Amino acid sequence: MTGRVLLTGGTGQLGRELLRLDWGAGWTLDAPARSELDLADPQALHDRVRAGGYAAVINAAAYTAVDDAESDPIAAWQANALAPAALAAGCRAAGVPIVQLSTDYVFEGSGDRAWRPGDRIAPLSVYGASKAGGELAVRASGARYAILRTAWVVSAHGRNFVRTMLRLAAERDRLAVVADQHGSPTAARDLAQATQAVCRTLMEKPEFASGTWHVANAGFASWHELASHIVAEAGSLGRPAPRVEAIATADFPTPARRPANSRLDTTAIERDFGLRLRPWREATAEVVRELMTSEVA
Repeated sequence: MTGRVLLTGGTGQLGRELLRLDWGAGWTLDAPARSELDLADPQALHDRVRAGGYAAVINAAAYTAVDDAESDPIAAWQANALAPAALAAGCRAAGVPIVQLSTDYVFEGSGDRAWRPGDRIAPLSVYGASKAGGELAVRASGARYAILRTAWVVSAHGRNFVRTMLRLAAERDRLAVVADQHGSPTAARDLAQATQAVCRTLMEKPEFASGTWHVANAGFASWHELASHIVAEAGSLGRPAPRVEAIATADFPTPARRPANSRLDTTAIERDFGLRLRPWREATAEVVRELMTSEVA
């Protein structure tokens, strides 16, 4: 089996890692720039998919500025809900599947149990609500789909927590990081490999049922634990290692409310696809080393 896969969000963390993967002979990823394919133009999205001759669509594009979304809900809903709706409608018309990336922010974050795919969603923020809207649109489209929720994505490129912590560590002798929010750190490289595997399954097995799955590296952490690990790894490579102090969410107010519990249960994707991602500490350490190596180079 060979063909082309349409990838939106090719310049983002996940998109860049998907483009780095080996898709095998005869397979290509078409990742148009925003100047070529405007997420704010639903008709163009629909028509591109319907007439593009694609074997599948991976929608990794999103409005991810969580706090900015509170004051710019139209842009968030356009990118995170209306664009997926148009892409999925195009997939339905073309008879091809769509892989839609979503987020832990669709949950309200109570308790300390990891969230399962079938749990009730109740987003706290505009960003979370817009991503939930995208999920609902894809499910209602009639296209075959896989919705992949993930969390706390990090990589050696783009804006993410690892890069922010390393920058601040080089500037300060003390870092204050929230310790009462817990989640599932996820390396974009591992997420890309899982996304590729899911996409291949949908393309190669037309009988495979649509559904929602959680994808994240194994284990859970607080932001404080993640920051401490990043700083320690950088310190082992000779970089500054400031003290990382724990603070409460109330000490660091933000425009958007974050779920206190963003842990994701990955049992379903392990069962259905045989995918178990490595521990988050190992994956995060690799990101830190990649950043350090690239800076030296």
